[in-house]
This record gives sequence, C-alpha cells and structure tokens, in this order.
Amino acid sequence: MLNTTLCYIEQNGKYLLLHRIKKKNDISKDKWIGIGGKFLEQESPEDCIMREALEETGLTLVEPEYRGIVTFICDKMNETEFMHLFVAKKWTGEIKTCDEGVLEWVPMEDVEKLPHWEGDLIFLKLLQQNAPFFSLKLTYKSDQLQQAILNGKVIR
Repeated sequence: MLNTTLCYIEQNGKYLLLHRIKKKNDISKDKWIGIGGKFLEQESPEDCIMREALEETGLTLVEPEYRGIVTFICDKMNETEFMHLFVAKKWTGEIKTCDEGVLEWVPMEDVEKLPHWEGDLIFLKLLQQNAPFFSLKLTYKSDQLQQAILNGKVIR
C-alpha cells in the first residue's frame, strides 16, 4: 500500500496544476494534476501535504481542507495507492519552479480539456460542489477508467 497526498490549490476560479513533463518513468507523464506526493515515515496526511506543497510550489499552505480519500488502482502500478485529497484556498510565499513539471494556474472549467486521469473529474466535481468527506475508488486498466465507486456505490 502506498499513501500519498493530492492537493488542489484554488484562486479566483483557477487551480494551480502541475503539468507532469519532467520526471522519467512517471505514471502521470504529460497529465495535468494537483500537487502532492508520498508520505514520509511518521507523517500525517496534513504533514505530508504541507511538506509536498512547499517542496513542489514554494507555497506554505494555511489550513488546507482534508476533503476525501481516493483509492487508486492501476495495472501499471504494483500496489494500491491511497490518495488523501486536500483543497487549499490560503497560503503564503511565492510560486517557484518545480522539478517534476510546470506549474500553471488553469481555469476550473478548462481542466477537462487538458490531459488528465479521467477519474479526476469525478472528485473535482465533488470538491466544487463542496461535498462532505468522501471515499472514491478508481480502477484503471492502463489509462482507461474501468470503474468508479463513491462511498460504496458504483457510479461507473
């Protein structure tokens, strides 16, 4: 099992997204995703997203909101990934260059036009609707979403 964090930083109807184009052997290569990464030993989800946000963006998040957990299963990976999903609307600092890709503010309505994981649109809609804390299971074969289960109910 792999525990990671994923955060969508919001400002003026836009998300700060990472275009994953710099890392070799990246399962998310060429996709536009939120920021985040793997837990270190003894980190909580909040510890991890604070560290990852600072490392990837140069921003210090102020009270990030823990909004859900996404169980990510893909035949390209050797293990199940549990992504702890956050939204951040406040921060301090200045955006820096990221060594994993290019950071860019993208209007929320344009996200679906960019290369992304198909299931991302499911949880992004839940975030935009301010849905209560949720559990979403996404199962992929290669890059194709095969099944989505929200709070125990099959939705796709």
